Amino acid sequence: MSHAQLLFLALILLTLGLTVAARRRTASLDDFYTAGGRVPVWQNALALAGDYLSAAAFLGAAGMYLGQGYDSLAYAVGTLAGWPLLLLLLAGPLRRQGRYTVAGVLSRRFDHAGVRLIGIACSLTVTLCYLVVQLVGAGKLIELLFGLPYLAAVGLVGTLMMAYVALGGMLATTWVQISKASLLFVCALLLAGGTLARFGGSPASLFDAVERLRGAAAFLPSQALSDPVEMLSLGLGLSLGLLGLPHVLMRFFTVADEDAARRSVGLATWLVAAFFALNIVIGYGALALVGPDPQFHGADGKLLGGGNMAALHLAELLGGDLARALVAAVAFATILAVVAGLTLAGASAVSHDLYAGWLKRGRAEPRRELAVSRLAALGLGLAAMLLSTVFQQLNIALMMGLAFAIAASANFPLLVLALNWRGLSARGVIWGGAAGIASSLALIVCGPAVWVAALGHAKPLFPYANPTLFSLPLAFAAAWLGSRRSLDSTPSRKQSQ
Repeated sequence: MSHAQLLFLALILLTLGLTVAARRRTASLDDFYTAGGRVPVWQNALALAGDYLSAAAFLGAAGMYLGQGYDSLAYAVGTLAGWPLLLLLLAGPLRRQGRYTVAGVLSRRFDHAGVRLIGIACSLTVTLCYLVVQLVGAGKLIELLFGLPYLAAVGLVGTLMMAYVALGGMLATTWVQISKASLLFVCALLLAGGTLARFGGSPASLFDAVERLRGAAAFLPSQALSDPVEMLSLGLGLSLGLLGLPHVLMRFFTVADEDAARRSVGLATWLVAAFFALNIVIGYGALALVGPDPQFHGADGKLLGGGNMAALHLAELLGGDLARALVAAVAFATILAVVAGLTLAGASAVSHDLYAGWLKRGRAEPRRELAVSRLAALGLGLAAMLLSTVFQQLNIALMMGLAFAIAASANFPLLVLALNWRGLSARGVIWGGAAGIASSLALIVCGPAVWVAALGHAKPLFPYANPTLFSLPLAFAAAWLGSRRSLDSTPSRKQSQ
């Protein structure tokens, strides 16, 4: 058995062991959804960072540095800008709400079936899109390392993620995230340190080598981001999209109180910033060392396994097969942890909001609600696996940006307005959510990332890859117009209740 296979098996056994242990401490619905609100601040911060630091932030970012240089840094800065906003705008107010999901927060203010349904639709759309990103990374990783067909590789990951959610709930997901985040930081430190050692420990020498290889263009936006409209739209989507990710928002309810939620976000912000700093060295190291090395390229000149495998090739160059196996195993653990959190968020939207809150009007039996949650995890996993086959050739960092755009256009406006605008009505929530989802999805499908890259058309119907600059104002405008036209703009449940 190879090093990679041994490490993969060890990580799978570790995470399954954590899941079994967590199951013994999961006795109620509150335990299943929020770990009973008993997670310490430092653990929740690590889990928050782990929820965000996905396959796109690791594998996709290194591949984007190799292919497009500066663009990857733009993605990192854009998403990092969202963390202070998350701390200031949502961490405290959402924790005070005491709800598990976006739809739960909205339905506390508005006792309206349409409000709950639009909240569920927004959450499930964002969750499904983000799941597809993770499964593409997982499929390509296992396909490259073990020679498995793509569908078999994705099926393996999907089976494991459904097991984590069905067996252990939030506590299992938290423990898996903490383990994964710790391993990811160790791996990033080793890769960054090994890269700098090749250049005498000097980042300046690394950047000089990059400039000799690619010129000053490596430190400037590529053609994809040369348009200021595109750049602004990307930045809006990345920074505000973080505030609409359901699996991140659920973390506010796993700690004891509002102060603990804020401190968790503050610590997680520093952890994410530190990882992105290491990623600059790793990404430009891949450009300088892997880019010109023919052993990592096929006869057609393309990187073996695609751009998402740049970090693995860098690890092999620096430390041989063992280092490559370690990076691959940690990347696999990263994907497993993130998809577990995403699946739990999606399953919660179905079981807690759709089944218990809407169909059963809050009178669902806990045992049946848990059963529905497990079935929902299965359905989400299958849907994400099927969709991942369509988008398997796209860079996962790019796909992450598109998922953030949907979150910024759908969930973010509804949460901000529901928490801060007294004039918002149930009709405004429904109109705003529907406009955000429909416009962001339509513009993404008609844009270059899907209409050209995935569907093969010569020209896009919509010229920009990132739609947030257009879809976000539309969502706000629709919410305002719906509230103005509402016959009764007074919420039936006050937010203060």
